[in-house]
Amino acid sequence: MTSRIDPITRSVVQHRLSSIVNEMGEAMLRTSYSQILNSSRDFSLGICDVNGRLIAQADHIPVHVGALSWATLAIEERFKDVKPGDVLLLNDPYHGGSHLPDLTAFVPVFDGERRLYWTIVRAHQSDIGGATHGGYNPSATDIWQEGLRVPPIRLYEAGKLRDDLLDMLALNVRNPRDFRGDLAAIIGAAHLGERRVRRLLDEFGGRVVEAAVEAILDAAEQQTRAVLSTWQDATFYGEAYLDDDGHGRSDIRIAAKVTKKGSDIEIDLSESDPQSMSFVNSSHANMQAAVVMAFAYLIDADIPKNAGALRPLKVVAKQGTIVWSDPGRPVTMCTSHPSNEIVEAIVKALSRSCPDRAMAGWSRRFRIAIQGENPRTGRNFIWHLFQARPGGGASSAGDGWSSIGEWHTVGGIKFGSIEVDEARFPLYFRHHEFRPDSGGDGKFRGGLGVSLDLVVETAKPARANTAGEGTKHGGCGMLGGRDGLPHQYTLVSQGRAPRVLRTKEVGIEVLPGDCFEVRSSGGGGWGPPGQRSAQAREADLMKGLTTKLTTI
Repeated sequence: MTSRIDPITRSVVQHRLSSIVNEMGEAMLRTSYSQILNSSRDFSLGICDVNGRLIAQADHIPVHVGALSWATLAIEERFKDVKPGDVLLLNDPYHGGSHLPDLTAFVPVFDGERRLYWTIVRAHQSDIGGATHGGYNPSATDIWQEGLRVPPIRLYEAGKLRDDLLDMLALNVRNPRDFRGDLAAIIGAAHLGERRVRRLLDEFGGRVVEAAVEAILDAAEQQTRAVLSTWQDATFYGEAYLDDDGHGRSDIRIAAKVTKKGSDIEIDLSESDPQSMSFVNSSHANMQAAVVMAFAYLIDADIPKNAGALRPLKVVAKQGTIVWSDPGRPVTMCTSHPSNEIVEAIVKALSRSCPDRAMAGWSRRFRIAIQGENPRTGRNFIWHLFQARPGGGASSAGDGWSSIGEWHTVGGIKFGSIEVDEARFPLYFRHHEFRPDSGGDGKFRGGLGVSLDLVVETAKPARANTAGEGTKHGGCGMLGGRDGLPHQYTLVSQGRAPRVLRTKEVGIEVLPGDCFEVRSSGGGGWGPPGQRSAQAREADLMKGLTTKLTTI
């Protein structure tokens, strides 16, 4: 089939598919209600075929996109009678989802009576019910304490909304208005993609597009194998550690055994530590996504990250471990952690196979969610901290980016607007600036974290919870580079002693006028610090990125 497609047609179809998912993203950005979506862009989009193969994706959140194939397979297994106009929905981690806050919508694409593709949107909800606001429950010991579970369901049937299902979903979240608005944006973006793909099918013909897709996947495989063939063959080992699980366990180990032979690679995570009773477990789809992320970061940037590029990759893991938990375990932290640590362990292992491609560690996620009453409106609000982004890791190409985010997002989650936050929420950003000396030293320096003082201006006490990692382990250094500084978060109240925040807490009382002093982590350094040039050190000092010329 692929021999009948000329390179120009293949390229046109490939770029059309790419433009479609990008346009879907723009629609999401402009129509969603919650700031977590319309400002921070915590959503992703893709096109899969009916076999679950990822055909195209937009550059948003890598950990989302890597799991879409598994979600598609769950939809295919559940529904055998899909019709035009159907909209299917899921979020359950044990049915192809990553974690409960990520709601995923699927719209089928038909060529005549043949169903060929799915246009897919996955978006993080500001609340998904459960015992705590904001979708993260550090005290959870099973998934039923984390929020509303949505197995594969049919929300629209042949174009008709099932109002009873929508009412049930909205009733189980704390902000039903935002939930309904965001869900409408998700479905609208998926429908937009479906219309654009149908136009492509009408223009070229379904058989031509199918053949072009096969050629696109084959080309991505060939490009990936060409890259892998230049790496050193051997079996390599890497490991990374979670700080703790919030329930008494610390230094939870993620172990990667990576076997590279020719143009094939096997990543084995089966020796990772046993699963936890807390929300730091990973679902199966999320684990697969984290492996794909690490692999995608190491191959060439211009290779399309589709199912063809993943053909050389084999994943081995064991159920009941921290990277693949048994059904019923809590998993809400998994898209951040242990995703970051899975990536870190794999990149450390492959740093001996392809050292110039192995970047240093990006920092870890440490979020705060605040719930209270806005005195300006009298309405309840839920606000998620997306400012004070930590630093990215350095690489052989140069210093890491400052305040860029974590390894599982690599800049895909955007810096929330301070002005918009202050306008919409009772918050005052006293200052927000780079944190000097936070990036790990090395031939190339890790990106800096941020110093933030955030004042809460509610009239009544509010509540906060935390969910994250990185107060013990900063962004890891690579190939002789130093680790970045870890996070330091403190709650300062008048008349009370400053309170150092742990990464996994619920029910934190926040009094009017309280200040969160956030000092976020820096990225890891790359290469020995002794190889950093004197000119680079002088420039860092002059710009205020470091406070001394000597190595950190």
